[in-house]
Amino acid sequence: MNEIQEKILRICNENSKNTLMETLDIEYIEVGENFLVGKMPVTSKVHQPDGVLHGGATAALAESIGSAASYVFLDGQKFFVRGLEITANHVKSVRDGNVFAKATIIHKGRTTQLWEIKITNDEGALVSLCKLTTISLPRDK
Repeated sequence: MNEIQEKILRICNENSKNTLMETLDIEYIEVGENFLVGKMPVTSKVHQPDGVLHGGATAALAESIGSAASYVFLDGQKFFVRGLEITANHVKSVRDGNVFAKATIIHKGRTTQLWEIKITNDEGALVSLCKLTTISLPRDK
């Protein structure tokens, strides 16, 4: 990993302090040319009552990684990012371990962006497939 990638991940993780991302123990772990990866431990904190990963926690992970990716790949000094829509198809249950979210850009427009976020388990099996639409709005100067 190069110095720029390390800096991006450090900033993403520092920005998570005192937020939902910190509450869910989401950590940004890898960044590349058109993607960002994060991980979240699967513990009772993110379980449904029957002991499996809650779909809402999965959606929160997907939106966190996708929104952060928009921020990383746009000029965060000039724009702020908000999620417009998220969809999630859950295909596999997880009781423990970690889940990993990889956000990859599908469409990078001036105003809207479309992200595919694949959530996988420790073995690399698909847990959920999410799509996130974000909007970038100019910051007031």
